[in-house]
Amino acid sequence: MEKKANKDAVDSIFAERMKSDPQAGSNLFSRWRQKQAIKKEYAAAKAGAAAAENTASGTAKAAQGTVSITEKAFQFVQSHSHIIIGIAAVGLLVLVIAGSVSSCSVLINGGGNVVLGTSYTAEDEDLKGVETDYTKLEDKLRKQIDRIETDHPGYDEYRYNLAEIGHNPYELASLLTVEFENYTRSQVQARLQSIFEAQYELKLEEKVEIRTRKETRVGYRYNPITGTGHTYTYQVTVQYEYKILNVTLLNRGVDYVARNSGLTDDQLQRYEVTLECRGNRDDLFAGIAFATPDGADSSGEYQDYDIPGEALTDEKFRKMITEAEKYLGYPYVWGGSSPSTSFDCSGFVSWVINHCGNGWNVGRQTANGLMGKCDIIPKSEAKPGDLIFFQKTYNTSGASHVGIYVGNGMMIHCGSPISYASIETSYWRQHYYCIGRIR
Repeated sequence: MEKKANKDAVDSIFAERMKSDPQAGSNLFSRWRQKQAIKKEYAAAKAGAAAAENTASGTAKAAQGTVSITEKAFQFVQSHSHIIIGIAAVGLLVLVIAGSVSSCSVLINGGGNVVLGTSYTAEDEDLKGVETDYTKLEDKLRKQIDRIETDHPGYDEYRYNLAEIGHNPYELASLLTVEFENYTRSQVQARLQSIFEAQYELKLEEKVEIRTRKETRVGYRYNPITGTGHTYTYQVTVQYEYKILNVTLLNRGVDYVARNSGLTDDQLQRYEVTLECRGNRDDLFAGIAFATPDGADSSGEYQDYDIPGEALTDEKFRKMITEAEKYLGYPYVWGGSSPSTSFDCSGFVSWVINHCGNGWNVGRQTANGLMGKCDIIPKSEAKPGDLIFFQKTYNTSGASHVGIYVGNGMMIHCGSPISYASIETSYWRQHYYCIGRIR
C-alpha cells in the first residue's frame, strides 16, 4: 500500500509539472529523467518530514535553556562586533565557493547517472556473444522449417504461412540489461531460450479434405455365343483423402516479449529509454542488418514519390498501389503482417497482394517464399507491379528482402518506416537479386 501511495504521489507531481511545462516531457528521454528527479525529491521530502516530527518534541524541551544562552551570546557579539563581521565575511565567501563546487558535483553526478542508466553495462564481448547465441537459435529454426517436408512426409500439399526470422539486437540487449544489469554470456543462456520461445511459435496443423477424382478401370466383357471376350477401359469417380500440412510461423518480436515479461513500471521505462539511446552504443552491432530494419543505406527517414499517371492505366498495378499506399509511414515491426501489428518487409508485400482485389492469395510468405510465387524475368522487362528481391541483407540464403517495383527505378517497401525508395543507390544495387512477376 505504501509503494502504491508513493507511486501515485510521484505520478501526480509528474502530471502537474507536465501541465506547467510541456516541453520538459517532449520525448521519452526527458520524461524518464523528470520522473527519476521527482522520485528523489519526493523521497527526500518524506525523510525530512519524518526527521522534523522526531525532533519537534526535543526542540521544545531545549527551548527554555536556549533563552539564557542566547542572552549571553548577544552580549558577546555586542562587545566583539568587528571580529564577528570579519569572520562572517570569510564564512560567506567559503559557502559561495563550496556551493558552486557542490552544484557542479550534483550536475556531473546527475549526468553520469543518466548516462549509466541508459547504457549497456555488460562487456562488449558478452553483448556480442549473446547476440551470436541468439542468432544460432534462429538459424536452427530456419533449418527446422527447411526440413519440414523431409521430416513430415506423406502429405499431398504443404502450405506455408511464415513470418521472417530475425530480431533487433538492441531490443535484446536492452531487455537483458534491465533484467540482469552487468551480465555475462553464460548467465543468460536459460533466459535466451525463454525469450526465443516467447518470440517464435511454429505450428503444424494437418487438414484432410475429401476430394473426388476420376480413375480408369479395366473391365472384361464375355460373349457366351462366341465363347470369347475382350477387355475394355472405363472411368469412375471416386472419393479420396487429400492431406494438407499447414505450416505457420509467428514472430512476435523481442519488443513484444519485453513488454509482456512482467517488468515493473520503472524497468519498462528504463528498457524504453535504453532502447531509444541504443545503450549509448550505436556502433555495437554495426554490420548487422537487423539493427537497422530497413536493411539499409538510409537514415530511416520517410520518402515520398508521385506515381506517373501512365503507370496507373494498368488496372492490376493501380489496385496494388492503392492498397500499398494506405500504409505509408507505418513502422517496421518484426514479424508484423497486418495493419493492426504493422509490418515487416515480406508481411507488407504479402498483405498488399492478398488484399488489393486482384484475386491473388499467397498467404503469409517470407521474401524467399514470395519469390517462389513469381515467374523470374529479366530486370530490363520489369514493370510497375512486379516484385523486386534482394539478397544477403542478412545471413540467410535466397531472397532476404522484397519490395514492389513502381517504375523509374523506384520501389515501395517496408523499410523503417514504409515508404518509397530508389533501387539505384549503392546499397540496393549491391544486394539486388532478381525481379519476379506474380503468377
